[in-house]
Amino acid sequence: MKKIHRFATSAFAAVCLIVCSATAFAQAPVQRQVDGIIAKVDNNVILRSDLEFGYLQYLAQSKQQPSEDLKCQIFTSLLQDKLLLARAEIDSVTVESGMVNSQLDQRIQYLAGQVGGTERLEQYYNKSLKQLKDELRKTVREQLVMEKMQRTITEKVTVTPKEIKKYFNAIPKDSLPYFSTEVEIGQIVKFAEIGREQKQEARQKLEDLRKRILAGEDFAALARQYSQDPGSAQSGGELGFFKKKELVPEYEAAALRLEPGGISNVIESQYGFHIIQLIERRGQEFNTRHILIKPATATVDVAAAAEELLKVREMIQSDSLTFAQAAKEHSDEKDTKDNGGMLTSRATGTTYIPMDQVDPAIFFVIDTMQVGEVSEPVAFTTPDGKEASRIIYLKSKTRPHQANLTDDYQKIANAALAQKRSKAVNEWFKKNIGTVYIEIDPEYEDCGGLQQLM
Repeated sequence: MKKIHRFATSAFAAVCLIVCSATAFAQAPVQRQVDGIIAKVDNNVILRSDLEFGYLQYLAQSKQQPSEDLKCQIFTSLLQDKLLLARAEIDSVTVESGMVNSQLDQRIQYLAGQVGGTERLEQYYNKSLKQLKDELRKTVREQLVMEKMQRTITEKVTVTPKEIKKYFNAIPKDSLPYFSTEVEIGQIVKFAEIGREQKQEARQKLEDLRKRILAGEDFAALARQYSQDPGSAQSGGELGFFKKKELVPEYEAAALRLEPGGISNVIESQYGFHIIQLIERRGQEFNTRHILIKPATATVDVAAAAEELLKVREMIQSDSLTFAQAAKEHSDEKDTKDNGGMLTSRATGTTYIPMDQVDPAIFFVIDTMQVGEVSEPVAFTTPDGKEASRIIYLKSKTRPHQANLTDDYQKIANAALAQKRSKAVNEWFKKNIGTVYIEIDPEYEDCGGLQQLM
């Protein structure tokens, strides 16, 4: 197998439709730019625009001075990403569509939060949420596959206390990081249950809309007016093409029983109640539109959730349960219940969160709390619109300080582990780079980092 083949930049052309990360996506509108391919790794390509965008993005975030060496490093990193994807395909490493959809929803929520809501997001890009999701879907899937490959490579890598100490001692004293005030925060969440009356009201609204559609009114027009799915309402309820098992089972089962143009009965899923119209089948994929109505959450149900949390709080305060045990047994929040209820930092993945990054709704609760205290129930609305109540635990609060092994052992251990894992990944690249077909534009063959990789 040939390892590296040259090709002229003008020999290939492609359309750059998406950006590399949610942060980058939030900072500049997606632009369609025809540009050349500068590298291929099996079926995966790197566009010149990918490199330029990544380079400018890194300069903006790191405030480093522009340099060709830095651009070479970013090119090498992109090449490594494509090698991970190529090997993942060879090794049949995949991720579930449900995980992709969940991550996609989180990114859209993050982007919406950056610009002031979903409507502002659509206005900012002049696209519907469905279009934005379609453009991000491939990137999200690839990133999840790369993460899974890296976990496979590094899952057996560990660090000993001796290695952690050696790592810390190798950092020049004048280069030790300075940490601002950080907190560890836990939460136990109870969602307000939806009562029978609220469900019946939602179902009846859809029954009435279904009758209007069967009587001749336009499904898409009614979806724009009444659907409570912000991602599809403006597109007349259309979701686009999905494969089997990519949508919730109840929805998929109802859709696949229809003939093109057919209208389903009212069905219930975890998101609420739907009526569905099958637009088209295309091989193993199908395209539908729907109208979603979410049952209203009664105030009394929020109060009931708070009442239940008061009992949980009393058990924690009386030492009948630890906060971690209570979270595992009583919290409805899937992302935190198996982590002792603890929130984690987006930036570091640890439970230590700088105060300036704490959710304002939580900040004002913990601001007057003492370490070890658990708050009374506080009502809030989840990012996906559910009404809920939670109790908040302030586990720790550190003063601003320069890094040291006593106060920051876990952070230092994480950094040492990350360095060791990085070395393991680099060794894996050197071992596997000859197992895939690679073409590189002559302009980038002499990159220093690339030469080491080869």
